[in-house]
Amino acid sequence: MYVPAPPAQHAPALAPVDIVSTTQSLAAPPLGRALNTTLRVRSASLNVLDGRRTSVAGTLSPAIAGRTVVLQAMGRHGWSNVARTRTVVKGRFRISYLPHQTGSEPVRIAFAGDALGLASHRRLGRLNVYRLAEASWYGGGGGLACGGSLTSATLGVANKTLPCGTLVMLRYNGRSVRVPVVDRGPYVAGREFDLTQATKQALGFGDTGQVWSTR
Repeated sequence: MYVPAPPAQHAPALAPVDIVSTTQSLAAPPLGRALNTTLRVRSASLNVLDGRRTSVAGTLSPAIAGRTVVLQAMGRHGWSNVARTRTVVKGRFRISYLPHQTGSEPVRIAFAGDALGLASHRRLGRLNVYRLAEASWYGGGGGLACGGSLTSATLGVANKTLPCGTLVMLRYNGRSVRVPVVDRGPYVAGREFDLTQATKQALGFGDTGQVWSTR
């Protein structure tokens, strides 16, 4: 017996399919919190003669090559950059700097921070840039032109022009002292300073010769 087939039904229209962009799902996950960084110093030459370079070597961790480390000096308006370099393998760096004048100023190394690491810095101490000065020494007793009396324990120097009380940094054979001008002299041509007996002993200075001097 033949049974006619029912009329074909139209398939219901399919609901439109939204096209979802995969840009967001394929993007790298946001970076986690930036890590603390640490600056370590292996060597630093902070006592140099005028016209000579100073250098600082160390490491920045986490150890990533290509990060910028700067040498900063403290001036009237705060810390300012005087030299910079980039880290290499294992975060190592070396900064070389040629000072422009004699003097003494606090210095530090600093990392400004980036997406992976927080900023950090490390104080180095004072950078002392010296010049050569002829010196001698004197002892005994008696009064000082700047006041007081000279004794074997008096730390200071005699100078013909610097104001009394001016602090002078002297260096000789790796030893340094910072002492005031306490007297006038020396009155021998070519000599700039007369060291008191205590200053001579602190430096290990001989009778006459050259010392490194700065202020």
